[in-house]
Amino acid sequence: MIPDYLLIGHITADLTPSGRQLGGTVSYAARAVSAFGLRVGALTSAAPDEPLLDEIRPYIHDLKVLPAAATSTFENIYEPAGRVQYVRGVAAPIGVDDIPPGWLNAPLVHLAPLTGEVDPRIADCFKQSTVMLTLQGWLRRWDSSGRVSFKRWFDPAVLQAIDIVVFSEEDIREAPELEGEFARAVKHLFVTRAERGGTYYQQGEAIPFTTPQVQQVHPTGAGDVFASALLASLLRLDGDLWRAAQVAARLAALSVTRVGLDSAPTPAEVEQALAEVK
Repeated sequence: MIPDYLLIGHITADLTPSGRQLGGTVSYAARAVSAFGLRVGALTSAAPDEPLLDEIRPYIHDLKVLPAAATSTFENIYEPAGRVQYVRGVAAPIGVDDIPPGWLNAPLVHLAPLTGEVDPRIADCFKQSTVMLTLQGWLRRWDSSGRVSFKRWFDPAVLQAIDIVVFSEEDIREAPELEGEFARAVKHLFVTRAERGGTYYQQGEAIPFTTPQVQQVHPTGAGDVFASALLASLLRLDGDLWRAAQVAARLAALSVTRVGLDSAPTPAEVEQALAEVK
């Protein structure tokens, strides 16, 4: 069946002091979108018999996993100067031919690259869909040791096929001028700024938005919750992106009060956030 919300990108294994844990935009977004009551489809890649996949299967109605020699794996090492990130494994690339034909009519499509795995040409496959890109995975490169660094990406030809782009100001810290370039190139751009809210650019016009102030426990996943809640809200709010952004900001704020994949909203929290903006 055609999913309401299609996710395309790698799940990840995150190496932590507590062990190997499920992560990645697809994982956080699947749980968040499921709380909206939508049918979720996901196209990802992982090692054969990857046990972490069992943790997201309850939230995904249709899951296609491309076999790979390894699951995409990240390790974060915290040093006095800040966080250093390493890639310890990369799953298979995801191309146009990997998309099941029936999924090309999904109303909501979320391109969620983490290791540059999503072929940019995929964006042009969904002629009748609302397509959103969470950019961070196209802004990464790594050296022979796996150490991650910033990679500049900006392709107006690809962006013509994308309706919504979401990234955080931290994602472009090394190239802040990209904010203006993306604002001029895409119909709808959301730049998040943690507790300071963010900016919604509509056809290049900047509209600031705020976020509820909460006691932060852990920020990981907040951006993924914001983006997936933004897109999922459109089916409940008649396509109103401004109100969808308010829902997304509320649910992202709730997410930082919890740890890990449990930061995704509950169905009750989704209904309350929708009611508040209506």
